[in-house]
Amino acid sequence: MSTAKLLPIQHLAYSLISISLLLWLLNIGAFILVPLVWGIFFAFALYPVSKKLESFFLPRSFAIAVSIVFVTALVGAVIYILINQMVLLLSDIPEINTLLHEKTNKYWSELESSIGINSFLDKEEWQSIKWFADGNLNETLFNTGKSITLIGIIPLYIFLLLYYRDFFVAFLLKVSSKRNEAILKWVGDVGRVIHAYLIGMVKVTLFVALLSGLYFYFFGVKYYLLFALFIAILNLIPYIGVAISSVLVIFYVFLTSDTVLAPILTLAVLWGIQLIENNLITPLVVGAKVKVNVLAVVLAVLIGGAVWGISGMVLFIPLVGILKITLDKIPSLQPYGYLLGDDFPQVDKGPSFFQYLKHKWAKK
Repeated sequence: MSTAKLLPIQHLAYSLISISLLLWLLNIGAFILVPLVWGIFFAFALYPVSKKLESFFLPRSFAIAVSIVFVTALVGAVIYILINQMVLLLSDIPEINTLLHEKTNKYWSELESSIGINSFLDKEEWQSIKWFADGNLNETLFNTGKSITLIGIIPLYIFLLLYYRDFFVAFLLKVSSKRNEAILKWVGDVGRVIHAYLIGMVKVTLFVALLSGLYFYFFGVKYYLLFALFIAILNLIPYIGVAISSVLVIFYVFLTSDTVLAPILTLAVLWGIQLIENNLITPLVVGAKVKVNVLAVVLAVLIGGAVWGISGMVLFIPLVGILKITLDKIPSLQPYGYLLGDDFPQVDKGPSFFQYLKHKWAKK
């Protein structure tokens, strides 16, 4: 076998090794990279606000601080509501556990009387399932402290990135002095993608929270604010987050209602909200900017979750959009950018069934 025939295989092997090494480095450096990437994304999102405040002759540092404080206050309010509602829900765990046993006994008895199930599963074993297990306290405290550290450093990253933005632009221009226009265009495209994605997802999150919250409120769900925010926040994780949040909410409605129709109705309403959001709202506010196909999004969610956890599930979607923009600007890599996109080729599929019948009818 000649050396020329081995080159494509070697090139593929080097590419796979490079990708594996990159993912490994991202996983190892998650403690540093995750808050940095969040800071970059929020810096792009807050840049128009900061720039607008600076146009009123405010110092840059003060304008950036005001924009960060405003967003932090909003996020803090949401976190306060979630924690407050979560504490109340945890206080109801004994009551929920009692309801679980009552529901289990009721429906198990109905199954036994209707189809004669008495030996397929042991009822005592079924009832002994522990829904709330105690974890390792030291590990929990460590992870909590780590999460607080990561969240606390994000505002610092946002401030520094916005404050030194001219410095970073000058650095990029110095690195690529012969392609200044292309670099500036790439930075502008990346900024528009990140800004559009974050602002669009905030709008989608508010929409889902409002509709689901109204339904839970009028339906009489006790912790309607908690469940509405829970569904809206997990909606940031496409496909997977929606399924997880819906199952948990439907299970709670099942335990706290007297009829089987309540969880079925809840399932139908949540499914309807997702249909409206996925097919109408998201394409209008997000889809036109982040042109990535569904397969690439699913892979981004799974790979992001494996590398960076929940943050990776959210961050890897716009990162794939940025990767597509970068690949599209390099002629030799444009086919890979096309593979990530959603521009389907025009294929002649031949006459449709109705056109075939019309043609046959015309012959007669």
